[in-house]
Amino acid sequence: MAERIAFRGLTPSELAKKDMKDYMPMITSRERRTIKRNGLEYRQLIEKVNAHIASKSTKAIRTTIREAVILPHWVGLKFEVHNGKEWKPVYVTAAMLNHRLGQYSHTTKRVIHSDPGIRATRGSKFLAMK
Repeated sequence: MAERIAFRGLTPSELAKKDMKDYMPMITSRERRTIKRNGLEYRQLIEKVNAHIASKSTKAIRTTIREAVILPHWVGLKFEVHNGKEWKPVYVTAAMLNHRLGQYSHTTKRVIHSDPGIRATRGSKFLAMK
């Protein structure tokens, strides 16, 4: 059986048809407050996304606004979110609603240590040099 992705019992197509006033009571208070108090950068991002949707472009939308809450009409869009060093691609799905863009663009990598070399430890000073 196919998995039915829904947010609060509504499919992504039903959510896209809803107005923001109807969508606001469905999200958590922290995200609702962020959207209501949207600053200049967040408003500019929303305008940029609306212009991108109107132009029907397939290019990714570049943004540094990691704290932007993912809205229902963003489902299916591609973003490139800056993690401090590079642009990470983020493809928005219905399961990402009510989360933030920065949650999907990690700022740190996993640390992988290599084997210790010569003079890496105190015991290695007694090894013969090649």
